[in-house]
Amino acid sequence: MKNHKAAIKAALPHTIPILSGYIVLGSAYGILMNSKGIPLFWTLFSSVLIYAGSMQFVTVALLATGFDLIGAFMMTLMVNARHLFYGISFLQKYSNMGPIKPYLILSLTDETFSLLCSVKTPTGISEKWFYFYISLLNHIYWITGSVLGGIIGGLLRFDTHGLEFVLTALFVVIFISQWKAAKNHIPAIVGVLSAVVCRLIFGASDFIIPSMILILLSVTLIRGPIERRGTK
Repeated sequence: MKNHKAAIKAALPHTIPILSGYIVLGSAYGILMNSKGIPLFWTLFSSVLIYAGSMQFVTVALLATGFDLIGAFMMTLMVNARHLFYGISFLQKYSNMGPIKPYLILSLTDETFSLLCSVKTPTGISEKWFYFYISLLNHIYWITGSVLGGIIGGLLRFDTHGLEFVLTALFVVIFISQWKAAKNHIPAIVGVLSAVVCRLIFGASDFIIPSMILILLSVTLIRGPIERRGTK
């Protein structure tokens, strides 16, 4: 029990930036679900089991247009294809997580992935439970935000246009934090340049997957220099 308390205490401060983003963005999702006449139960259910912010927003439209299993599967695959790369990069990190591994995989959102890439487990804290409670706390924040949005959606009427930018701002904060913490900036530079090049070539709606592929190939090709620079 002491190990769990220590892990929660160590994990909590790292998740505060994500708390602010998830409460606002989750609330926007809950408000949108309510505006379509979808019961609060489904808002809670989707946030617990789907737990994919961008795909949950897409799900609102899917629910409104009727059930289409194949269409929903293909849409989910396209929207969340980037998570394939997240999983590949975390194969070693999650290799010895035991029974909690399935949950860690489920809860590996964009923000949680970015956070776990940058944080270091404090001395004396179990890495397994440190990762678990970071993931769990972020999940709780999203659930809380979406349920709050669903509750207040029927009470308040206001323009929610632009609320999704909170997620972009959160990514910027996480990137700056990683940049300051890392001694080796080559992977970050590769990532930014790859995204810019693919954005120019493929356009705003289709550049994410090519960017991830280009980043993976580039980092693999220059793995040696990256590792040597990281050890200096």
